[in-house]
Order: sequence, then structure tokens, then C-alpha cells
Amino acid sequence: MTFSIHGLPVARGIAIGRAVLMAGRVDVAHYFIQPGEVEAEIERVRAGRNAVIDEINRLQQTIAGMGPKEAPHELSALLDVHLMLLQDEDLIDGVKHWIRERLYNAEWALTTQLEQLSRQFDDMEDEYLRERKADLEQVAERILRYMKGVATPAAPPRGRRKTQQDLLLDDSVDVPLVLIAHDLSPADMLQFKQSVFAGFVTDVGGKTSHTAIVARSMDIPAVVGARSASHLVRQDDWVIVDGDDGVMIVDPSPIILAEYGFKQRQAELERGRLARLRHTPAITLDGQKVELLANIELPEDAVGAVAAGAGGVGLFRSEFLFMGRKGHLPDEDEQYEAYRRAVEGMQGLPVTIRTIDVGADKPLDHEHRDAAHLNPALGLRAIRWCLADPAMFLTQLRAILRAALHGKVNLLIPMLAHASEVRQTLSLLDFARAELDNRGVAYGQVQVGAMIEIPAAALTLRTFLHYFDFLSIGTNDLIQYTLAIDRADESVAHLYDPLHPAVLQLVARTIAECNAAGKSVSVCGEMAGDTTLTRLLLGLGLRSFSMHPAQILAVKQEVLRADAQRLATWAQQVLAADEPAQLLA
Repeated sequence: MTFSIHGLPVARGIAIGRAVLMAGRVDVAHYFIQPGEVEAEIERVRAGRNAVIDEINRLQQTIAGMGPKEAPHELSALLDVHLMLLQDEDLIDGVKHWIRERLYNAEWALTTQLEQLSRQFDDMEDEYLRERKADLEQVAERILRYMKGVATPAAPPRGRRKTQQDLLLDDSVDVPLVLIAHDLSPADMLQFKQSVFAGFVTDVGGKTSHTAIVARSMDIPAVVGARSASHLVRQDDWVIVDGDDGVMIVDPSPIILAEYGFKQRQAELERGRLARLRHTPAITLDGQKVELLANIELPEDAVGAVAAGAGGVGLFRSEFLFMGRKGHLPDEDEQYEAYRRAVEGMQGLPVTIRTIDVGADKPLDHEHRDAAHLNPALGLRAIRWCLADPAMFLTQLRAILRAALHGKVNLLIPMLAHASEVRQTLSLLDFARAELDNRGVAYGQVQVGAMIEIPAAALTLRTFLHYFDFLSIGTNDLIQYTLAIDRADESVAHLYDPLHPAVLQLVARTIAECNAAGKSVSVCGEMAGDTTLTRLLLGLGLRSFSMHPAQILAVKQEVLRADAQRLATWAQQVLAADEPAQLLA
């Protein structure tokens, strides 16, 4: 019987094949131990942890000898996150506590500590950091497997991939495979590195989960957050993964199979056409040059940005360098090396580094969480957090200034709203330069910009244009704050609307005032990579878009087809409409 399972689309495309179910979680026994068994139980956990560390180190060595097609650079970075979690004292000390104080057996102690840390991740407002709970769960899962002697699932034999015609005519051939799992770790992904699987579906995860990141980098259709998919699908079922709409169809009828086979062929042709645009300048029909930039999270992402034809990095989210460190923050030299790698990886193209955006609900040290923040999104975060800890902020500023010696670097400050914050930030930047001068350390010049993501900032642009070289509109937070909607809250997610007239007015106002003042402005939120909004943003006067590298070519195609001058009149009609979405249909 045909049925569909809905999730989140995270990597575009259509995959058709047989389902391969990955084994679920290890069953954990719960019992009390004798006092004399405490050290032996602690040693069991330690041995399991060390075995996983050794395994990941071996995988890292394997990656070093592979090309980007076999092992995308994202895998190495995500394995680094797992290594950090394995060495996190919160995890280790907590397990020891449960064994020594409660006399739990090793497996029970490990899962109890996992539950405690998981609750801390659940409370985080930031989607990316919240989804790092999955990494923690996978680390614990691998330790449990070693403690129980359960082997990690291996990839099935690799075979020739067949066309849709093969699938319809001969079901006995070696058909493509689709992996169905509760979740996938970076190490699991590496084991399936040679494109054995045509697509992925997981029960959990979001658009910024590691499975989504790797699937996009490998250009493999993927759906995550499909909840009970691994329980509803049986081994070897025919499945269709629709990475465009976030749907998996199980046991499709011949008609549905043929329909999606056609969509699959059309998508492959479209990808081929888009690939030919990589070296084509992004210029509209009426001669307007448009800048298409990449959003990245890690230095290694620069490789993918260049490969996608990005004209530079419009947003380097530096907070990911600080994640999972439990108070052991990266020092100036470590940060400098990371920023330098990103700058050099862009091969002379500009890199815009956003200063760390954490705080309130997403502290760097979980032991010092402040439970008093009832509304974390409105609390001590981003630049507010940095100004409250100037020593940490100065360390980052010095590292960024030093990295500017190696290429064109722009410095971007998030969540500013007050002129006093602006002046204090720029004063600290001057102080960072003076510190480097006093130490005799060389540094480069940077352009300084501000994020426009709070309505107060959009309504007081004159102040921002006076102090800053450029502005960048963070539409994700701007929408959230304008509409008073927690974008992580499923109960109000349907109200999160980039086409709300108030949101469009703020975006349009920011673009227009920047253009009038001769200051560059970009959009770096999800709106920038949404091809249904490209023409509207062009009509509003935007000439710089920053997005995930995988979205660049599709947006470029829209740019090449657009006449910006003609779109300007239409864009004003959209702005004046009570229901702007109707004019974009």
C-alpha cells in the first residue's frame, strides 16, 4: 500500500530505490553495582570512549587520502565536533558521578548523563546549536556499542546505479539504495562515502543538522525530521525521496514511480544546465551586476564556496569555532589560524566574518547557564554578550585583524540596536588595534559592517550609515523580531512570514537608504537563497545576496533572467499590497 511520510527538505533532488534500514539504538540494561565494582565500571566507560576516539582518528586519517567527492570536507569538521564531545569533561565527570554516587552500572550512568546534557541542548534557542544534541547522542551511542561489543553497521556492497528505465523494466538488477535511519553520525556518513546511497531519510534532525550539511555537500537528496520513518519502512521497500518537498513515498504505484522518474530526469538535466553557469557573471538582462556570496560555518567550507562559484563569503558564522568547548575557548592564535584558513581558502575573494553570536540561552559554558532569561532571544546575546565580556571579544577582534593580512576581510557585528553599543564596539576595535601595535604584531585593514536584524536598527539607519562601511540584513531574526514569533516554536511556525508587509517594508527601507548613501548592503538570511524571492529583492534594489553555496547557481539563473529596471515598478506594487504573496504566485 502506498503511503507518504513528511519531513524537512534539506537537500534538493529526487532519489528512487530500495530502502536500507540502519540498526537503531542499543538496548541499555539498568542495574545497581556493588561499591567494589565502581572503578571497573568507570574503566569500561573509559575504554569504550577511547575506542571511539581511536576509531574517529583512523577515519580522519582515511579522509586525508580521499578526494572531495568521496569525503566532503564537512565530514572532517563534523568528526572534529565528535572528538570534542568525547573529551568534554561534562560528559566524563557526570558519568563518574552516577557510578560513584548512585552505584549505577556503566551503561545506565552514560545514558543518564546524556539525558541531562540533552535537556540543556533542548533549551537552546539557536537552531544549529540545539541540533548538536544529535552529535552528543551519537557519541554516547558509539560508546555503548563498544561496551556491548555491537559492531557499527557497515555499508552494503556498492553496485552500478541504474536509470529509472532499468527500475521499471527489471526489478532484479542492482538498483539504487536509500538509507533510512533514526539518525546518522559523521562517521556513519564516511562509511557510506562512495555514493552507495542515492538518498537519505532520518527520523530526527533539522535543516542545520550534520546529516543535512553533508547531504547538501554531496548533492544527495535528503529528508530529515521524518519522525517514525525508520519504524514504518521495511527493509527493501521501494521508496521515493523527494528532497524538494520533504516527502518520502513508500511502496509507490507504477504511475507514481513513473511520474517521479520523469521529475528525477528533469532535475538532473536542470542541475547540468545550472552547472554550466558557474563561470557566467551574474548580470541582469539590463546590465546590473549582482554579487552572489556564500554563507559558511567552518574554515573548510571555503572550498565548497569556491567550487559553487561564490564571489566571496558574505557571512562566516564564527560562533561554530567556539561550540562545545566547555569554557576552553579558542585562544587568539587558534582563532587566527581558523580565519586565515578561510581567507586563504577563498583564493583572494573577500570574506566577511561575523563576530560571535552566542549568549543567554546558548552559553559557551553549560555550567554557567543563566536560568533567569525567560525570553532568551531577547536576552544577553550576540554583541550584547560580547560587550559584557570585553576580554573575550578583544581576543576575537585581534585574531580577525591579524587574519586580514592574508586577504580582504570584512568585520560584521550582529544584533546592534543602540548608538551607545555602536560606539562601544568601535572603541573596542580601536583598542584591539592598539594592543597589536603595542605587541608589534602585524595586522590588516578591515571594512566594518553591522547586521540589520532588529526593527529598531532598520528604523534608525541614519546612525548605522554614519558609523559603518556596509550593512547586512539578517532576515531570519528580522522576521522573528518584527512579527514577535519564536521561529523555533512549531506552534507559531505558520506565522513566520518573510512576505509580511511589515517585514518587506523594513527590508526595502534598508536597501533604499543604503543605495542612496552609496553604502553596500546584502541580505544574508534565508530570503537570499529563496529563488521565489530573487526577483522581488532585485526589484527593491538589492545587488548582493549571501546564501548556502548549494543555492548560488539557482539564484544566479534567476538573476540572468531578470530585468531589474522593469522589476522595480512591480516591486513597489508588491510593497503596497495587503497580501504581497499573491503577487508573487
